[in-house]
Amino acid sequence: MKHYTESTDKQFAKEIIESAPQQSKAWLSFDKEVHDVQTSIPAKYKELISIGIALTTQCPYCIEVHTLKAKEIGITQEELSETIMIAAALRSGAAVGYGLLSMKFFKDTEE
Repeated sequence: MKHYTESTDKQFAKEIIESAPQQSKAWLSFDKEVHDVQTSIPAKYKELISIGIALTTQCPYCIEVHTLKAKEIGITQEELSETIMIAAALRSGAAVGYGLLSMKFFKDTEE
């Protein structure tokens, strides 16, 4: 094994789909419904939201798919950059939030 995550790992999607066909069909249908069906949120915003979430969940496949889809529908480099920075701010905010929990554990042992 060279790396934990490689672009060639996508080849295993077929095996997962074949081994869990009902669950895969349900998940793929749900994903398509969320991203591809026209709703009150424009497609451009859906993709920017998806990129931000993919950055915080650190899914390289989602980052690739949603960045390329967003580029295809016309996002700008500035919009992508702002989305990246929003995700960075939220991710660092979560560290502070969990820092509160860490402090709580630390303080609870003082009593």
